[in-house]
Amino acid sequence: MATKGHNEVRESIKEMARIFRPKDPRKFVKEYIRKYHIMGGYEEELTTIVEHELVKLQS
Repeated sequence: MATKGHNEVRESIKEMARIFRPKDPRKFVKEYIRKYHIMGGYEEELTTIVEHELVKLQS
């Protein structure tokens, strides 16, 4: 993924996590990847981002 596109995906998934506050970050990321046709290999990184955003929202 290109740097610009990569940053857009990261910001997008952060915003989606803030809006939807998923109970299961891994499932949320899998659905996001499938829906928005994100290339493979980024699932772990995106899951970490979602988990981090959820922790920030709880504090």
